[in-house]
Amino acid sequence: MSENNDFLPIDGTDFVEFYVGNALQAAYYYITAFGFQPVAHAGLETGLQDRVSYVVQQDKIRFVLTSSLVQDSPVAEHNKLHGDGVKIVALWVDDAHKSFDETMLRGAKVYSEPKTERDEYGEIVTAGIYTYGETVHLFVERKNYKGPFRPGFVKWNPGYTQPRVGLKYVDHMVGNVGWNEMNVWAKFYQDLMGFKQIVSFDDKDISTEYTALMSKVMSNGNGRIKFPINEPAEGKKKSQVEEYLDFYNGAGVQHVAMATDNIIHTVSELHKRGVEFLRVPGTYYDTVIDRVGVIDEELLILKELGILVDRDDEGYLLQIFTKPVQDRPTLFYEIIQRKGAKSFGKGNFKALFEAIEDEQKRRGTL
Repeated sequence: MSENNDFLPIDGTDFVEFYVGNALQAAYYYITAFGFQPVAHAGLETGLQDRVSYVVQQDKIRFVLTSSLVQDSPVAEHNKLHGDGVKIVALWVDDAHKSFDETMLRGAKVYSEPKTERDEYGEIVTAGIYTYGETVHLFVERKNYKGPFRPGFVKWNPGYTQPRVGLKYVDHMVGNVGWNEMNVWAKFYQDLMGFKQIVSFDDKDISTEYTALMSKVMSNGNGRIKFPINEPAEGKKKSQVEEYLDFYNGAGVQHVAMATDNIIHTVSELHKRGVEFLRVPGTYYDTVIDRVGVIDEELLILKELGILVDRDDEGYLLQIFTKPVQDRPTLFYEIIQRKGAKSFGKGNFKALFEAIEDEQKRRGTL
């Protein structure tokens, strides 16, 4: 679908909200380990009785970390069922009412009706719909707002920051769905939100001796929002998607890919701060240049850091994946630098899956 007839124009990712067990400690983790900066806070001090939220940001990436203050709130129930995970993927739009109405016309399930919130900094309009599992897309219209985040939040300055690590924006976000549900949710994004499929992978593309999965990548009209959708495929043992579904108790966001302009600097800094990454076998680097051709980076440095390389018709990309960032083996992060490539690292899938299987073996879940 071209941008000219896109019925749901989206300007970018507005924020990602995580429901977590301890929002203050989670915020400290993202500030310390990933270089996010403190932005805003809401809780008892601002009149909330049931929850507390901290907002952290790095360039265009904004995370909201929310915990329950009471035992039986929706936040508490979500955290009990899923552990720490993504609840809201907020999409920045010019007209939240129109975005909501267009998806309602096409059969979306309501999460929240259009609502206008105001304070001394202006107004924000929001409206939400459900997607896979209990995950929500919130349309956020903030063209008339100048505050730190949104009404109800105050500026948060804990007096502690760490330097940024060079993360720029959300490149894509991957959802894991259940058996035979990939096409259902691909069709959801196509029919209800006007996305188009830009790539697909089957179990021949994404498999090892033991496990497999299938995936379709859905993109909005201007290409700023990309949502790969994974489902399990038959294999000899339990795949990473099955493991995720078991521990998350259903469909949800598997990983957030964050872009950088200098992956060597970013990953070097993350290593220093204790962020743990998956490691592919060292033999991966013996043949990678034969496969991808000439690159600007020194191969030895990439090998030391564990950064992977892949090429498509338009250039190459560099990527690396963290281990899960909470107790359950569910959510993780990808760090990606694109040097022309528009793809998702198909050439790295086998080595990456073998590295994931090694981790599953250690956990006893393969």
